[in-house]
Amino acid sequence: MTLTANWSYPNAIRFGAGRIAELPDACAAAGIRKPLLVTDKGLAPLPITAKALDILEAAGLGRAVFSEVDPNPNEKNLDAGLAVYREGGHDGVIAFGGGSGLDLGKMVAFMAGQTR
Repeated sequence: MTLTANWSYPNAIRFGAGRIAELPDACAAAGIRKPLLVTDKGLAPLPITAKALDILEAAGLGRAVFSEVDPNPNEKNLDAGLAVYREGGHDGVIAFGGGSGLDLGKMVAFMAGQTR
């Protein structure tokens, strides 16, 4: 048996001054009601991350963050992120920050839907 498939996973990357205020609308457009914000250890303690979480919480979307992201994320980071995603009953990912946070966020979002 040969397995073949087409896979398309759209990624919308938003950036620019004030765009953080669009998080609730972006979640609503994607049907996300309980997002997990994935970022790296360097961004996690910064005011911009706190502001993002405040905006999500004020919109009734919760306040969940995963930041155990190493530079060049690895399988350990992915397993930990998936555990937080699944245990928290999340239904979407906000990948926040630089390359490593974006990379791991996309991996968690993809792997969360895998059954094998």
